[in-house]
Amino acid sequence: MLFTGLGAQELRVAGPDGKLEVNLSLEQGKLYYRVNLAGQEMLENSPLGLRGDKVDLASKLHVLTSENRVIDQTYAEPKIKRRLVHHQANELQCTLENDLKQQLVVIFRVSDNDIAFRYGIPQVGEAANFRLEEEMSGFKFPDSTTTFLTAQATAMIGWKKTKPSYEEAYVPDQAMGVPSQYGVGYTFPALFHVGSRGWVLLSETGSNGSYCGTKLSEGTKSGFYKIAFPEQGENNGMGDAAPTLALPGFTPWRTITVGSTLKPIVETTIPFDVVEPQYAASKPYTFGRATWSWLEWQDGSINFEDQKKFIDLSAALGYEFVLVDNWWDKQIGHRKIEELVAYGREKAVGLCLWYNSNGFWNDAPQTPKNRMNTAVARKKEMAWMQSIGIKGIKVDFFGGDKQETLQLYEDILADANDYGLTVIFHGCTLPRGWERMYPNFVGSEAVLASENLIFTQDANDNEAFNATLHPFIRNAVGAMDFGPVLLNKRHNRENNGGTIRKTTETFQLATAVLFQTPVQNFGLTPNNLLDMPAHVIDFMKQVPTLWDETLFVDGYPGKYVVLARRKKEQWYIAAVNAEGKEKTIEVNLPMFSEKVVQYIGDNKSRGSEQKTIRLSPEKTVRLTLQSGAGVVLYGK
Repeated sequence: MLFTGLGAQELRVAGPDGKLEVNLSLEQGKLYYRVNLAGQEMLENSPLGLRGDKVDLASKLHVLTSENRVIDQTYAEPKIKRRLVHHQANELQCTLENDLKQQLVVIFRVSDNDIAFRYGIPQVGEAANFRLEEEMSGFKFPDSTTTFLTAQATAMIGWKKTKPSYEEAYVPDQAMGVPSQYGVGYTFPALFHVGSRGWVLLSETGSNGSYCGTKLSEGTKSGFYKIAFPEQGENNGMGDAAPTLALPGFTPWRTITVGSTLKPIVETTIPFDVVEPQYAASKPYTFGRATWSWLEWQDGSINFEDQKKFIDLSAALGYEFVLVDNWWDKQIGHRKIEELVAYGREKAVGLCLWYNSNGFWNDAPQTPKNRMNTAVARKKEMAWMQSIGIKGIKVDFFGGDKQETLQLYEDILADANDYGLTVIFHGCTLPRGWERMYPNFVGSEAVLASENLIFTQDANDNEAFNATLHPFIRNAVGAMDFGPVLLNKRHNRENNGGTIRKTTETFQLATAVLFQTPVQNFGLTPNNLLDMPAHVIDFMKQVPTLWDETLFVDGYPGKYVVLARRKKEQWYIAAVNAEGKEKTIEVNLPMFSEKVVQYIGDNKSRGSEQKTIRLSPEKTVRLTLQSGAGVVLYGK
């Protein structure tokens, strides 16, 4: 049976194949759940419930009703790792009541490898809102578990007081209960290795202005983590850390992806399965490839002539966009931007513009600022952009995860849609199902991204390590605007100074496939057209940014990864190695229908080379990956 009532105080819901199951139980009036996969306990008894001002929906509870339903939905979303998704799950909705007749609805949706749960709060009596003080939702892991977590930053620290910005480092395979770097918990998503039993990925989705963005608390040595609200100091101390729900209302979904292997973790679509579009697209939006002068050439390149060079670069590569970064209003000006738009139009290259989100939440000085944080200024600016043909915006430097900030994200997206603009967020929170919720949302940074390769040598030294984490954690739950493929050997304008790239050119090509977001702002520069081998540039001319299918092939977070993505009939396989020595692996690639495929790899001198290779009759191939290097295969 898919749903089983085990007496008045215990309920069970399992996924369609019956292997993943959630058991709910009431113990002395408190609600708990536990998770099993194929008979293996992945989460032990973990609490549920909410507490607010004069409202306790976490104790003295009893079950009023429970309802079951089968979910069978198909949807199309071109901006995620799989364009067509068939979501099948079983859902349990349980209504509970406390001794004051206040009610809590708990909804669990379980598919074969994913669990999503959320709370509903009915309006009972006059109270039309619910100010929360604590969310009890927790996750109790078995003793054998190790963690792959990234710390939440303390509010108002870092460069110009711009943190938290979801740009902290991951610590792999760490014991539970080790204090985080800043002592205020961990950001989503969070990966846990439950010993020989498998893997669990925690995140949340469906967050908007009706709630705040949440995080994980500090963990205990016994393996307990719980949902935590933002820090009061975020947004420069303005606004509440805890959210207030309008009644009736729902919290965002908490998601739990569970697998005996890493395959379900990498391939999950649960962040998008349980959300719905919030508005219709005002026009058909275009996604694709962009060049971006600021990454390698920095602030000095934000001038009219250099931006023409990057428009020319995009045109030469067949790319759809160029991104004009900070200070353009001061160093180029609105009138000359209009000239650049016209120049780009002649070459079939659209312009995207950078903006500072800032109102009062940090000291980031870059302009244009104070144009995205209020509706009047925002709509005026967006109307101008629409009138001249700007394609999209990149908005930077947000102030935290409070409810007010999530409302700002949503307001920017909704207004941008009215004016036909796509949106990328930087210095920002994790996207939580936004690709499906907002048709003009492109992606978010929310990662220690490629700009750090320019800023520090340490980022270059650890580039391969970080790249092998993202498919399993950050990029598993949402589009990641990393800014990959930096082909310069030295990270400065002249390619002769600054930080030193430690990875190979083939590694860089592999990240174009490994990292997923519908608009890739690549780190290419005009000199690459002349100083790179022809096959490197040819590959960058053809690599897609929208994918029809994504498959995990092999890997371990922080060590190596082999990932397959398909665009129509063409498959791309990306493999990179972060271990300190050469690694040889044999991978099975049954997705190739042909026996011969194109291979790009590294020769003994770490130079990139291309050749044609033949698969074995069993569709296997042996890959030799140097440290900090990669392989790309493509064909049908």
